[in-house]
Amino acid sequence: MEEFTKAHNYKKVKDKVDNLRAFYLHFTGYLVFNTTITTIKIIDDLDEGKTLQEALFDFGTVAIWLIWGIGIAFHAFSVFGFDYFLGKNWERRKLQECMEEEERILNQKE
Repeated sequence: MEEFTKAHNYKKVKDKVDNLRAFYLHFTGYLVFNTTITTIKIIDDLDEGKTLQEALFDFGTVAIWLIWGIGIAFHAFSVFGFDYFLGKNWERRKLQECMEEEERILNQKE
């Protein structure tokens, strides 16, 4: 029975790590691809005579970041869970961090 539990726990942890890895690869691809495409598009827009502000805030430039960013957000929620960002666990962790910070500051003053 103990062997089954260890194997089950190992599989759970491995799946979680695999999901994290997939998310980090997805996010890295998002950054690299969008930065490259945005740079090329801005250079082309500047060559066409647009100002830097027009090139940066062109709908085509911003849309790819937003649309793919929504996909990244859904992927993040599926990997980390909604509670990680704003749930009860997040609130508890944030309170703990703030308490530890306050305690550290008080200890430095003594």
